[in-house]
Amino acid sequence: MLYGLLVTLYVIVCVLLMLVIMIQKSKGSVGLGSLGGGAQTIFGGSGGQDVFQKATWILGAIFMAGSFTLAIMRTKQHASFRYVKDVPARSYPAQPPAGE
Repeated sequence: MLYGLLVTLYVIVCVLLMLVIMIQKSKGSVGLGSLGGGAQTIFGGSGGQDVFQKATWILGAIFMAGSFTLAIMRTKQHASFRYVKDVPARSYPAQPPAGE
């Protein structure tokens, strides 16, 4: 249950990360980021980072930590796989010789 919740949160973070990256203003000032104007800079107009850049860094860190955590949880879950346990080997009856 915890794994499913974390996967859901991870997918939400992935979608938010994609949206924030697409909204950002590119170096050529072409794209969706040019609609926002310059009022969203942190620590003044010349210094600091844009709000979207900060959000990208934070969501990127959550993305990496989440992928690492989910990989470790999946490995531990795979070690105790609950559907297939000790499948017995099939024993086939001995076949009679071809001459009989």
